[in-house]
Amino acid sequence: MVDVSTHELVPEHTVLDDAELEGVLEEYNIKKTDLPKIKRTDPASPSDVEEGDVVKIVRDSRTTDRAVVYRLVVE
Repeated sequence: MVDVSTHELVPEHTVLDDAELEGVLEEYNIKKTDLPKIKRTDPASPSDVEEGDVVKIVRDSRTTDRAVVYRLVVE
């Protein structure tokens, strides 16, 4: 089986801890459920991710050098 998370085109995925998550929610004045979703079984998801976690995804961007997005993990 191939581990796609190690491919050079797959952006960095990191599970946020509670303190980081609280900061993000306050910064954007949102609730966790307002975030876009990602499936727990998504091939790019970290192996230790659980339903209800929030994943930070850092992508390369031509306009801003790097783009940071957040996704709520769902079953």
